[in-house]
Amino acid sequence: MALEFETRFDPAYGEAIHVAADVLRVTVNNPSAFTFHGTNSYIVGKSTLAVIDPGPEDEAHLKSLLKAIDGRPVSHIFVSHTHRDHSPLAASLARETGALVCAEGPHRAARPLRIGETNPLDASADTDFAPDHALADDELVEGDGWAIRAIHTPGHAANHAAFALEGTGILFSADHVMAWATSIVAPPDGAMSDYMASLDRLLARDDTVFFPGHGGRVKNPQRFMRGLKAHRKMRERAILDRVTRGDRTIHEMVGSIYRDTDPRLHGAAALSVLAHLEDLVARGAVKTQSEPSIEAVYLPG
Repeated sequence: MALEFETRFDPAYGEAIHVAADVLRVTVNNPSAFTFHGTNSYIVGKSTLAVIDPGPEDEAHLKSLLKAIDGRPVSHIFVSHTHRDHSPLAASLARETGALVCAEGPHRAARPLRIGETNPLDASADTDFAPDHALADDELVEGDGWAIRAIHTPGHAANHAAFALEGTGILFSADHVMAWATSIVAPPDGAMSDYMASLDRLLARDDTVFFPGHGGRVKNPQRFMRGLKAHRKMRERAILDRVTRGDRTIHEMVGSIYRDTDPRLHGAAALSVLAHLEDLVARGAVKTQSEPSIEAVYLPG
């Protein structure tokens, strides 16, 4: 199934944009190759509110959120995961509003670091974050006129969660499913096997629209997620093909498979290839004399 990305998006920095009934989006002015036009924060409710993904520590964005809140009480702040473009502002917003900060848990890797391995994603991790309330999988949090269900969706990050607005067909998919690009799955923070299982988890639901952490809405999420699965399987086949053809290192594979990709993303691409190779080695389709790593030598299984 063809995967079609939607790259048209007006961030309208600093403005509160109505995206659905009683749902506002405010986008942070933090564009990059990894954040697209910036991180989306969402404000849910009419009288007493919830905020989803307050974003990075950014004074201008905090002021924009408080302007959109417009003096109304905020009972809950939901954080999808602990990358620095999503979670750090939660502490400042909680001090301003008195809201309860809710998330799956503190930052953690999907697996332990191996001997001699360093985590290239350390700088992007908000290791200071600790929620007031750790959300159990499938936990329902009820507010004033709204109810939000936490759905654990590890893959992009080990503590990633999506949030379903009950009774509306809306799911806030954060970085797990985005309309503008595929999610980065990079060990040791993330794991490809977790990511694929989380896709299946969301495919089993009947949500009608996703509001992601970056970019515009996913309008047909079931079809789009089937496309994401097909894309990942195609990438897996490309990696197997390169190993069969004689590529032995991730550097060689990235040079072939991602030759048309922005060079700024080649580091992330290497980690994505590693995520696939970790899964392929675990399944016996590829082998390596050591544990899978960026520097390892890979052979056909």
